[in-house]
Formats: sequence, C-alpha cells, structure tokens
Amino acid sequence: MSRYVTVSSVSHRPEKGPDDVAGRLDQAGRYAIRAARMGADIVAFPEIYIQYGMSREQRIARAEVVPGETTDYMAEIARRHSIYIIWPLEEREGERWYNSSVLIDRQGQVAGKYHKMFPTIGEMDSGITPGSETPVFETDFGRIGLAICFDLNFRPIIEGLAKHGAEIIFFSSMYRGGLQLRAWAQELGVYFVSAICAELGMIVDQSGEVLAESTYEAVIARRINLDRRVLHMDYNWDKMDAMLATYGPGVRFDYYTREAKYAIASEMEGVSVDDLIREFGLEELDAYYARAIARRERELGTQIHTDEHR
Repeated sequence: MSRYVTVSSVSHRPEKGPDDVAGRLDQAGRYAIRAARMGADIVAFPEIYIQYGMSREQRIARAEVVPGETTDYMAEIARRHSIYIIWPLEEREGERWYNSSVLIDRQGQVAGKYHKMFPTIGEMDSGITPGSETPVFETDFGRIGLAICFDLNFRPIIEGLAKHGAEIIFFSSMYRGGLQLRAWAQELGVYFVSAICAELGMIVDQSGEVLAESTYEAVIARRINLDRRVLHMDYNWDKMDAMLATYGPGVRFDYYTREAKYAIASEMEGVSVDDLIREFGLEELDAYYARAIARRERELGTQIHTDEHR
C-alpha cells in the first residue's frame, strides 16, 4: 500500500562566521521551519554544520556532548513543528571525538546517532575517532540510514545500510557525491537524500533519477512513495497488463529503458508491492541475478561465490 513521506535537505555554507554560533543556530532553525512548512516529515543538514570553517582548536572546544546546546535547540524546533531533524556535528563522547549525525524525532528526543565510519586521513590526524557501526533507524514512516561524506567511497557502509533494511539513506557531506549517489541508489534500490555544504544537494530515487536538486535556494523537499520497487524487465514485463486489469491506476509503473528496468509502486490502500510480487509471481532483482549465476554455473559445471559477481 502506498507509503508516502516528504523528505527534505538543506544545502549551503553557513552565512554567519565561525564565531557566531548563535547566528548559525538561528539560521539553521529558520531553514528547518521552512522545510516543515513545505510539508517535510524529515530534514537533513550538512556535515558538521555548526563547526564548519572553524580551526581545530575551535572545533575541539565546540565538540558537543549529546544531548547538548545545539541538539537541544534543534530538538525544540523538531518538537514544535513535528518534524524529524538530522543534525550533524562534532561530538565529544568520553575521551573520544567523533564526526556524528544525530537523529532527532518529532517529539524532540534524540532517537539515535551515527559516528562517521570513514573519517578522512586529515580528520583522523586531527583526532577524530572512526565509528564502528552502521545503524538503521526506525521512524514512523520507514527505516533510514545515515552516512557522512567520505563514507560514500566505501562499499561495506552503503551496501550494509541497504542490506539492513534502510529505505532512505541521508548523506550529510562537504562534497556533493554526484554520480556516486545516483549509482548507489540505482544499484541498491534505495532513495538518497544529500545535504551538502554547497549547492547541488539532491533527492534521488531508487532508479538513480534526480527528483530535486538545490541551487541558490538551500532547502529542497519531495514527496516520495516508499512502497515502490525496481525490477528487471525480463520475466516481469509481460505481467504488467494482468496487474493493470486487476488494479488499474492503483499500480504505477515508471520505465527505465536504458537500464532495462522498471519500477512498480502501489498507489492504493490494502495492497502492497510485496503483495503484488506474490500475486503475479514477479521476480526481484537479486533473485533474478542469483538465478542467472546459478544457471551459468550449471552450464560450466563450476561453482562460484555470488559476492564475486555482485
């Protein structure tokens, strides 16, 4: 059954200088309120938003115990406007210093946090500790994962989030991600939302198509359907008419001819994409690729590991 959510991100460099933390917080709050007024259920901010442009000494001094000054400020906005906020910052946890993203829920509570798994070499030289886990968080609209900047270059992180059920990955970063974001979205069948310390933050669907992109306007938002799946056309295409005959406009198709794939989405109550897959015997991508590999092995009389090919 359709599961719509409006996702949003803020992409820009703070206009206030590094000594004006109150000014930066005020600006962030206004952007979060703007996203809420655009209908967003969740909004993500760029990497280390408050500490952007600070010296190492300033960043160490501003490293925050969570919950703390800035998370409390954003939590009050989340509570008043009933919106999830992804708030990246440099965090102090005991004797360790992390590059983190904090998930604040609609009630203004810290629902979880993620420590950047792959800080850059420069970050680690300056004292940042790498994270060790890639948690997936349950929200009232679906499961989300978080990634930060340099993480995007490392397959175990992004692939792991998808395997653990993330339906949307929120990417807070200094660099834009570009084609990497779109390639990951297409390969793993997940939505990506990026929040960048510059222009060109993106909302990308499971096919790799860009649904929204920031320009001089920092805040973007888009309504997406999480009950949607990308399938290969092989062995599925000929079942489209039967689905339309049964459910009519309750089933939506989007076509990706260059990739020989299409997306199927439920636009109705009571019937999900999983139900459609079972009812009409549709074959999902991983199952199709695994079947192709198994057939090849039979033809050659050999056995290989799937991971070597996917």
